Amino acid sequence: MKSYRKELFFNIPSRRGIVNITEQVQEAVDESNVKEGLALVNAMNITASVFINDDEGGLHQDYEVWLEKLAPEKPYEQYNHNGYEDNADAHLKRTIMGRETVVAITNGKLDFGTWEQIFYFEFDGKRQKHVLIKVIGE
Repeated sequence: MKSYRKELFFNIPSRRGIVNITEQVQEAVDESNVKEGLALVNAMNITASVFINDDEGGLHQDYEVWLEKLAPEKPYEQYNHNGYEDNADAHLKRTIMGRETVVAITNGKLDFGTWEQIFYFEFDGKRQKHVLIKVIGE
């Protein structure tokens, strides 16, 4: 069995943002030479998420509105975590959206359903963060 590891680095200029990373993950699969296996993609920071869904701007805005209702950024003092940092909401949003995703690899390609793509979702940006891609298989 082969194993391949690659990191992607991000510096989202705003507090929150969504980045489509599907092409970068496929590039890692190509570099791995794995034809049949799995690709694990996970956020390596506790205030970011990786998820699979449709690349549609309205949906991305809906995520923002929905998550802000569930874990509003402000007022900061509503959270016990806030003290040194003001990012308690980012930790909660990450828990809701999840840490990682796993995608099957078939014939060297990410094996998606209709409209599926991989996204990095930053909840506490303005500094460098990263994502791990781990490809395993034959």
